[in-house]
Amino acid sequence: MRIYLGIATKSRDIPDRVLNRVRSVIDTAFPVPSDVIRGREWHGRGVSLFAWTNEPDDSRLPPLISELGDRVVGLNGHLADPADVTRLPDDSVGGCFSAWLARDGELGASTAINRVCPVFYTETPELHVVGSRALLVHLAAQPDDRINHDVLALQTMVRQGFFLSDETPYKGVSALRPSSRLVVRDGVRTITETPLPEAAPVPASGRRKRAAIDELAEALLATVAPLRDLGEPVNLALTGGRDTRILAALLHAARVPFRATTNGLDTHPDVILARMIAERLGVEHKVIAPAQTAAKDAVLVEHPLSRAWETLRTCEGMTSAYESIVSYLPYSGKPTMSGQSGETLRAGSLNLLQTDLSDKALQRRIDNTFRKDAKLFTAEANEHARELAAPWLARPNRLEALDHIYIWYKVGRWQASARAGSLRRGDPVRPFLDNRVVRAALGLDQGWRLSEEVIYTLILRFAPKLRDVPIEGKPWRFAEGMTRNRFPWPGQLPVPPAHMPTAKTGGGWSWRTSPGPALTDVLREQVLGTLDALAPIVNPDEVRALFAGPVVQKPALAWHLYTVSTLLTGLYPGKRPEGLAEITVARPDPAR
Repeated sequence: MRIYLGIATKSRDIPDRVLNRVRSVIDTAFPVPSDVIRGREWHGRGVSLFAWTNEPDDSRLPPLISELGDRVVGLNGHLADPADVTRLPDDSVGGCFSAWLARDGELGASTAINRVCPVFYTETPELHVVGSRALLVHLAAQPDDRINHDVLALQTMVRQGFFLSDETPYKGVSALRPSSRLVVRDGVRTITETPLPEAAPVPASGRRKRAAIDELAEALLATVAPLRDLGEPVNLALTGGRDTRILAALLHAARVPFRATTNGLDTHPDVILARMIAERLGVEHKVIAPAQTAAKDAVLVEHPLSRAWETLRTCEGMTSAYESIVSYLPYSGKPTMSGQSGETLRAGSLNLLQTDLSDKALQRRIDNTFRKDAKLFTAEANEHARELAAPWLARPNRLEALDHIYIWYKVGRWQASARAGSLRRGDPVRPFLDNRVVRAALGLDQGWRLSEEVIYTLILRFAPKLRDVPIEGKPWRFAEGMTRNRFPWPGQLPVPPAHMPTAKTGGGWSWRTSPGPALTDVLREQVLGTLDALAPIVNPDEVRALFAGPVVQKPALAWHLYTVSTLLTGLYPGKRPEGLAEITVARPDPAR
């Protein structure tokens, strides 16, 4: 993991107290043990650039800070070709990154097309502060350790568990938008933004469709081609769904050695289907089962306060503790891969829709995205949500609006903060986050991508052996209603195997969606005990009603409230809670 912080003064020199302040707060902002943090600094006229990493040595390229003539460049993330560091801040190069540049009198930072490697910024009467961690930017701009939260901005965290805006939990700290460049020159800040690509119409013929998909396929192959020479297999987190299946097929086509792991019980659809995929492709497959009681009738869950502390520390209050954040392990150069953000190839947020693509339905979807659970919130919070939704509702192309909302927020805010957990362990390759892949995907018609014909074609191109392996959940959209003899490719429609468990068997059960009374009690006690802190954005009576039953009916919302509650009441920064027992969550009885 790499962290950058740039400071530009509005006068001539940066005071020593500011530089010392930055050095003193990195241990708080970097979610790794302090003894593994290494850093470099560059100082010029009115500008300083700090860089830190937990990489054990300097073997990874490009370096933490590259000296290129009269400027220095930092790279957060990875480049497909490290030599492209000389082209930064050009965001059309391959990779997933943000760039940091400094020279005498000038400081710059830029995001790539999906801003999944984020840039945060603020200013004081004396300084401009720009960094890759929002809490670090806030602390560097403060004269002391006091944290000022932007409570109104947190209304979107309660609704969705991540930010649907450019706001952060910290007053005055904002996130730079996708494909944007921030430059401070001689104390004056300017920000420029490049619009996301417009989608072309659906190709009119099969030949043109194949040509359009070829461009996306070549972009995907280019992201994994460098992995052939690593000397060890890639570890792929494989499920029964669509996105990791594409990656398995992609690695197979690119002749990149890999092995697969799946988290879950043997009866879970993900495990069954992942095993089938691994067998077809002839790769090693390992199943990692969750901790269970001796009778295997329940799972043991980390205490929510410990879970929230680690989530706040890692994700800075921008991801809910409902999400499973990858825990810390010492940095490793071993290659890993997962299917996160694969929805980019399936029209992003649109894939959550059913079949109604009318203008009214799409408008309702945008509105509900920003104003979910409106009854729970105060009038001020709902008005703020309406203001955030307004620019997106004003777009004439609703399909494009939802597609771009996914890139801006679900990837650029949720994924950007959640992936900090895995970045501490190494630098995983994420083909779906690569600039070239995202540009090629956004250039394809949203409705066409939503039909899933694009990704099914990719799978067939990369690994025809997976043609008839069923998928977890709903069938391929484009194949709904088709008879087998009308299926557009040779072979038969995928059908679930006879032993595939259904929801009634409990095979797909999760403690997060079925928390049980013991876990509900812990969530309830924290949230209802801190309603005063939450009162500016939620209605206390509605929150009490949410927790009225023995088991909370909206567990994700309960976790979002819990996360914001612990943030506002100072759980982090602070010491990790100790002595908290695990919570036992019983599995449902399939006989009932």
